[in-house]
Amino acid sequence: MNNILQDARVLLVEDEMLICLDIEFMLQEFGCKVVGPAATVSKALALIDMEQIDLAVLDVNLGHEKSYPIVDRLTMLDIPFLLSTGYAEIDAPYDDCPRLQKPFSRTQLRDRLIRLRAVALDENGAKHDHQV
Repeated sequence: MNNILQDARVLLVEDEMLICLDIEFMLQEFGCKVVGPAATVSKALALIDMEQIDLAVLDVNLGHEKSYPIVDRLTMLDIPFLLSTGYAEIDAPYDDCPRLQKPFSRTQLRDRLIRLRAVALDENGAKHDHQV
């Protein structure tokens, strides 16, 4: 069976270098192609405009800004995303967005991304095999 995440282009938005490196390594282990990473809203939005993106992993708090403008753009483009945060609360109307509480495990990240990718592929009518 094929890995549903193999060659998926994942935008990574994270401003903490060590966390970013850890997530980037996990994504590469899953077979993903990492777009970025981006540490700011403006860089992430530029990458969205320039690159093909299948999924995104976004830190909510990026220094003195929040990643909500990125969420809005991804939603408009119908690109699935996952918010990662160390905080229990997320501002409305973003509190219903898919998210993982930091710290999260490799398995938690992989499982959430597989679900997001499967739903996106099903909605687009694509055929796929995947390991869960």
